[in-house]
Amino acid sequence: MMASTLPFAQAEPSAYFLRVPKVQTAPVVFASPHSGRHYPDAFVASSRLDATSLRRSEDAYVDLLFEGVPDHGAPLIAAHYARAYCDLNREPYELDPAMFSGPLPVAANTRSPRVASGLGTIARTVGSGLGIYRSKLSVDEVERRLGACYRPYHAQLERMIAATHEQFGWCLLVDCHSMPSVMGDVSYQPGSHTMDLVLGDCHGQACSEEITALIETFLSEKGYGVVRNAPYSGGFTTCHYGNPELKSHSIQIEINRNLYLDESSISPGPNFDRLRADLDGMAGALTQWARQWRGGGGRGVGGRGVGGRGAGGAGS
Repeated sequence: MMASTLPFAQAEPSAYFLRVPKVQTAPVVFASPHSGRHYPDAFVASSRLDATSLRRSEDAYVDLLFEGVPDHGAPLIAAHYARAYCDLNREPYELDPAMFSGPLPVAANTRSPRVASGLGTIARTVGSGLGIYRSKLSVDEVERRLGACYRPYHAQLERMIAATHEQFGWCLLVDCHSMPSVMGDVSYQPGSHTMDLVLGDCHGQACSEEITALIETFLSEKGYGVVRNAPYSGGFTTCHYGNPELKSHSIQIEINRNLYLDESSISPGPNFDRLRADLDGMAGALTQWARQWRGGGGRGVGGRGVGGRGAGGAGS
């Protein structure tokens, strides 16, 4: 892929795409909210950044790393639109008021750590800290993007979780992400076993310890350095949909981009296929185990629904 071009130059797509098995046989749903590669023409025109810089926030090709999960009886939902355009792993109104030409809705969360870093629902910066826009946006643009991207994606994700609950009595949501190999002054190199993958379960509040331990053990035995909850403990998706008491578990997986990506050109690296095979093996082991487990918890689904704690800890 040429570094100077943006992928998916096409008519406006749907908010998400699905990869689903012919029959869902495991109580597991995979999601990739930050791998979207569609950058609308009007958005690109409004930006001061070049094409490659705009993609610095993208969890590039994470959807392809997990594209084999339907072979294990689990569905995958992935974003079409770029994270820089609308971030699906945020509260709907995590917004920086300085970005907009009018007053925001009263319900807007303008003080979250994500907003402060420039990475709210409508981002002010890309992951590298560069400002995106030439001028302020209209407040109407917020509702337009939420309607085109955010609300359809989460409505579909909620339907998938509810259907999984109905079929199996419980659900595990695996939220799939990637992280830069350089964060601040710290560089994480492949093979260093420092931080190849980060598992975020909101410090045990969003997912059973058994599930987190199973994933950690599998990936560690493949030779990866796996840590929990630092620097990413789980974003909006993990904390909102994860509620083990209601047999709804959610875990975030952050993958060091140095494992699979040429970060300068944002193209698949030489170890892409190996990592994809190892993650596919993890998905196979996880779904096989999940078929035998009963979901933990004690009250089933009811009352306040399958999600319900809000944004929680730090997430990508």
